[in-house]
Amino acid sequence: MGPVLAGVLQLLALTAALALAYKPLGAYMAKVYSSDKHLRVEKWIYKGIGADPDTEMRWPAYLRGVLAFSVAGVLFLYALQRLQGVLPGSLGFAAIDPDQAFNTAVSFVTNTNWQSYYGEQAMGHVVQTAGLAVQNFVSAAVGIAVAVALVRGFARSRTGELGNFWADLVRGVVRILVPLAAAAAVVLVACGAIQNFSGIHEVGQFMGGTQQWNGGAVASQEAIKELGTNGGGYFNANSSHPFENPTPFTNLFEIFLILLIPFSITRTFGLMVGSVKQGYAILATMATIWLGFVALMMWTEFSHHGPAFELANGAYEGKEVRFGVGASSIFAVSTTLTSTGAVDSFHSSFTGLGGGITLLGMMLGEIAPGGVGSGLYGMLIMAIIAVFIAGLMVGRTPEYLGKKIGSREIKLAACYILITPALVLVFTAFAMALPTPANSMTNSGAHGFSEILYAYTSGANNNGSAFAGLNADTQWFNTTIGLAMLLGRFLPMVFVLALAGSLAEQKPVPATAGTLRTDKPLYTGLLVGTIIIITGLTYFPALALGPLAEGLA
Repeated sequence: MGPVLAGVLQLLALTAALALAYKPLGAYMAKVYSSDKHLRVEKWIYKGIGADPDTEMRWPAYLRGVLAFSVAGVLFLYALQRLQGVLPGSLGFAAIDPDQAFNTAVSFVTNTNWQSYYGEQAMGHVVQTAGLAVQNFVSAAVGIAVAVALVRGFARSRTGELGNFWADLVRGVVRILVPLAAAAAVVLVACGAIQNFSGIHEVGQFMGGTQQWNGGAVASQEAIKELGTNGGGYFNANSSHPFENPTPFTNLFEIFLILLIPFSITRTFGLMVGSVKQGYAILATMATIWLGFVALMMWTEFSHHGPAFELANGAYEGKEVRFGVGASSIFAVSTTLTSTGAVDSFHSSFTGLGGGITLLGMMLGEIAPGGVGSGLYGMLIMAIIAVFIAGLMVGRTPEYLGKKIGSREIKLAACYILITPALVLVFTAFAMALPTPANSMTNSGAHGFSEILYAYTSGANNNGSAFAGLNADTQWFNTTIGLAMLLGRFLPMVFVLALAGSLAEQKPVPATAGTLRTDKPLYTGLLVGTIIIITGLTYFPALALGPLAEGLA
């Protein structure tokens, strides 16, 4: 079997598995967030944190809950890292430096999971499990909660109430993420991923010496790392490490976990707003972009330019031979079109245009299908922009799901789509203009520029993957990427929740003959075009200086 055919067959198998899981999981999540009953364990948690899960919140109160919980998470994780040297199970590792501890705490709380450290050489068992793994669950649940609040804004009328943040958070963890992650961890262990709390031990011979490896609760963290679109690896090699991702089957299974909730939540959206066709329209938009990017990536990586490519039968540099070019292409697209950031190959080693595709996937806003929760609310913001553009074309006040998109709504949506590009481009400009940050670049020219552009794109879009080649463990990058992650996560949430509150206060508008049907293929095409055009106009100059210049050289 040729490598191209193998890649296509894996893509078909993955698509089939996602299609089988779509309806049951999407319907289950809709039931979870529509139920008025609480499980016994949930009641214990509410009592422990002093929250009343039955109290409805308007958007400012919901936002305060999101921010308060996230600030507490940053402080706890920062303290845990700074105290690592005196904690049990630290494996002898010292406390993490202040700037790196700040960066890592922000990274995991914002669902970014950017890592400027070697996991197996810096973090002990307590920090990995009680700190990083816990944030993998709760940061993902926060994203889902904000998405559900926006969906309620469309579904409800004449009220500003969006549900209860604490109830949405707890239900997301207890009823969705923990059961799915537990089942996924069992599969990974059965296929060879490790799960233990062993210490550091020497193995084999390597260039005249021995290698040292430490064990860890890897399979359980790997499961939620992918399922929650987190991406932070137990080891520096991330999902190319055989302890995390031992076989081609686990590689495909991990891609499945990455895409499972972001695709399935579109059905949750359709059921909660009372129109499954609307969910299918959003799903079709996401799937069109994802499949298009996979096809482009496979083309760039399989296209044989020169004898080296022909002899290797593809661009094999930086890719695991266990997985091949096809599977690595699917993984790279899936992880950068979501907010996952996990890697089974190194994106810096992709062809010039291939690296550009990973960059562009993040620049779209990671909405195809995007992160857990964040992908849905990002896509719904773009849906509002699309109906606004359509309204301008015909001279009619735009409507979406029975709600008028007035000046307040479009201003909030515009602020949402502008904040992340502003963070990326401003921080990149400063890093390239100042003398010190450029010293961290391994490469010069277009590829070196791509390293820095990728770093801030990854941070501000809460992706977390790295282009490789950039020494990001400096005070400048730890601090500025940390700020990009914080602002890129929570400023958009302010606009999303304010928009949700504004929509929930409206009374529904009846559909007329002039209403744009947003559940038809025509609208799906308009939405895809809107996303591509807005992203292209925003980022094309930066892409031209980096991956396009390299790819066309």
